[in-house]
Order: sequence, then structure tokens, then C-alpha cells
Amino acid sequence: MLRIHFTGEDLARVRIAPGPDPMWELLLSLHRLRRRDAGVLFRPWLREALPRVPPVTRLLTALAPPVGYTVDFLTPAVGGGLTERIEALRATPLRQVHRDLGEFTRQNGARRMPSWSRDLAEGDAGGIGRIADAADAYFATVLAPFWERIRAQVSRDRSRRSTVLAEGGWDAVLSTIHPSARWDFPVLRLDFPVDQDLHLDGRGLLLQPSFFSRYAPTTLADPTLPPVLVHPIEHDAAWAAPESGPADGRALAALIGPTRAMLLSALADGIATTGELARAAGTSAPNASRHLTALREAALATSLRHRNATLHTVTELGLALLEGGSTRIRT
Repeated sequence: MLRIHFTGEDLARVRIAPGPDPMWELLLSLHRLRRRDAGVLFRPWLREALPRVPPVTRLLTALAPPVGYTVDFLTPAVGGGLTERIEALRATPLRQVHRDLGEFTRQNGARRMPSWSRDLAEGDAGGIGRIADAADAYFATVLAPFWERIRAQVSRDRSRRSTVLAEGGWDAVLSTIHPSARWDFPVLRLDFPVDQDLHLDGRGLLLQPSFFSRYAPTTLADPTLPPVLVHPIEHDAAWAAPESGPADGRALAALIGPTRAMLLSALADGIATTGELARAAGTSAPNASRHLTALREAALATSLRHRNATLHTVTELGLALLEGGSTRIRT
């Protein structure tokens, strides 16, 4: 069981990641590849991915077994996109490499480490660079062709949880983050392969929805690293189907107007204020407010007053309109 211990300050610092984390998706997709437990949901990806897996992937699988501990340094906690995360992996301090490899040996005693891991632990200057290059090559060939669809699925899940947050607060989000979740402040309990306690100590918690996460949520083993809870999303069963509609979203804009289409598309990324949406749509806050009123009246968006701001989110009907008749609007 995983027990996450909160303080009042931690609850104020819980946040939902804005999109998929490339390195967590890389790691968890490796699990799906090796365990062959893709099922119906991931079968289209698995069918296309297997022939594309580059030979250098063996450097990653050596450190990321399908069951058991995976070295924490494969999923660096940095902002930005894939490039920034690959560079953070490349710059992993030797002390963390040494610590993680020691933890790997301790937790996966029956699994033999490759001969090059000893050089890596002793400071092989090129070793961590080769691992970073392997991660980059794997992502480019196995994940990149599906990345926009992966991003769309994670955005759907984030939007749903933002709605739960707006309506029920963090208590409701934490209680529904996973079927195994048992939330009784100050402790969140979740199914986990090992017995582990994570004390947040005022650092807050990042909730990271993951496309390739399938069973229990997961987290980092090192309690000193920035706290993160990676959890499965609720998938659309038809996620692998080619997107319909014109690539520039003109059909949606013709239906509800270009400004409302951009506002609705921006809302699909999660809860937002009127000012944030106005900037996304390139319009003034009063004009955005008028269009948001129209979206609410059409049951495409909902709004909630919170302190000195109005928070908006997309409804299920709004999501269906976005995903059924067009692709996301690019601003």
C-alpha cells in the first residue's frame, strides 16, 4: 500500500499536470511492451510499435523491468517538453545514479544488472548520455507517431478532474483519483506493489495523469524528490481511430464562431479564469466573458465563482463537440 501524508499546506499545493509527461509515458509504455498486457485498448499502438522499437531500447529496459523498481532518474522532474527532460536525464548527478542503481539492486535482487551498469555507477561519463540518446530514439520511433492522440486523451482526463475540483474541491479529486483510493485527511491510501509512505511536508503533490498507466498509481521511490502521483486515465475506447474533421478546426468555428471555438478549445486543457481564456483567444476579458456566457447557455461550459475570480471548464457536451466534429483549434 502507498500512504501519502498531507498537511494543510500540502492540500493548497496539490495540482494537476497540464499534459502527459513524456518520460513517464516512455517508462510505462515500456512496461506495456514487455508485459504484453495491452489488451484491446492498447492493441493498435502495440501492433504498430513493436516493429519500430530501436535496438538501443535495451539500455532502457535494463533499468526499467516490467515488474519491480525502476531507477528514478529515468523520469526527471523538470518543466518543459521532451527536449528539456532528455537534457535533464543527460545531466543526472552521479550521486543520484549511484543511489538509484543501489536501490535497483536492493529491490530487484533476483535480476542481474548488465555489465555496463557498474561503469555507470562509478561515473562513466558517456554512460548516462547513451541512456538519454536511447530514450530520445525510443520516443521518436515508438511514441511520437501517437503523441497527439495521447495528449488528447490525457487532456480529456484532466478536464474531467478539473470539473470534479470545481464542484467538490480537492477532497473529491483525491477520493476519485483511482478505484483503490481511500482519502481520510491527512492520509491518502492507494493500492501499491510495495509498502511505502510518502510524507509531503509542505511540498504539495503533482497529480500526473498517464496514458500508459494501467493498474495501480505509481510514484518515485526517493522521498526527497519532488512528489508526484502518476495515475491511470479513463480512456476513450476509440482513441486510436483517425481524427475526423478538417485539421484547422474550420467546421467548429463555422458552427459556433471563431472566438467561441478558440475559447472552447482552450477550456479543454482544464479549468481556467476569464483572463487566461481571453489571452488564449486573443481577445479582451469583457469580450471573452460575453462569449463564455453564450457557451454556458448552450451547455458547452460551466462557470464557478471562486474568491475574486470566475473559473470555467468544459462540459461533456463541449468535449463531444470538440472531439466529434473537429480537431483542436490552434491559437
